[in-house]
Amino acid sequence: MSKKIFITGTSTGFGKLTAITLSKAGHTVIAGMRGINGKNEAAANELAALPNIDVVEIDLTDDTSVKNAFEQTLAKYGTIDVLINNAGVAGFGLLEAYTIDQIKNLFEINFYGVIRAYQAVLPSMRQAKNGLIINLTSGASGHTLPFMIPYLAAKFGVESLTEGLQDELSDYGIENVSIQPGVYPTEMNTGVKTGFNADKAEIAAAYGDAATNKFNAIGAALFGKMAEFKMNPQTIADGILELVNMEKGTRPLRFPLDAIAQGTDKEFINARADIKAKWLSKYTS
Repeated sequence: MSKKIFITGTSTGFGKLTAITLSKAGHTVIAGMRGINGKNEAAANELAALPNIDVVEIDLTDDTSVKNAFEQTLAKYGTIDVLINNAGVAGFGLLEAYTIDQIKNLFEINFYGVIRAYQAVLPSMRQAKNGLIINLTSGASGHTLPFMIPYLAAKFGVESLTEGLQDELSDYGIENVSIQPGVYPTEMNTGVKTGFNADKAEIAAAYGDAATNKFNAIGAALFGKMAEFKMNPQTIADGILELVNMEKGTRPLRFPLDAIAQGTDKEFINARADIKAKWLSKYTS
């Protein structure tokens, strides 16, 4: 059955591919992005020319913009069946070399933007007693890595939202799923799309060559794995379509899509769920 699906961050990467994939499958897609009459005008026009896609202006760092985007969509379509929180920015560098303001910039999109979208869509979903919210996090969002600490902290925060809201919203027929991608050659990882990186050059310089060499080695390893495993961003779009088409009540809380992990991501998810169940039993039994 065709669904009305709102996607954030559709100008590039996973979001754009997902909008195209879902529209081809017959779903109605509301493609949200910033700057539809500015820097992203070409992308907006490209998507708007496709069947079943309606492009909407949304700035996830702005309360009014988010409110207007969802109100406009609900006024036109009546309901939103699925929200896909895809929009995000990367961030690399030493934690000490970040200003607090730069970390706030990253969290405004990757964490607070997700909360803004939730709060804008939930009243209508609760009224309908139906809904699906898919959050894109990270393959490493259950732990962390050097040189990506603020980015992964935000993504782990979204994992926490997903898990907690699954319980909070269970009485209202609203399902929550986090997709945990591995490393894919999207604009975020290739450097085409600038993120919020560490911005205190003097601190980075004080760490010397050792930190730089370690960072470069990690980057080279990740790009090497992307090539070795032929990581294709279409995998994420296809996975989202699979989730959308699943029967209600059968969707998993977490849906890892990372060939590089070779099953270790699923092991981690299962182990975390088992430990949580044991921990809860100590408080509830």
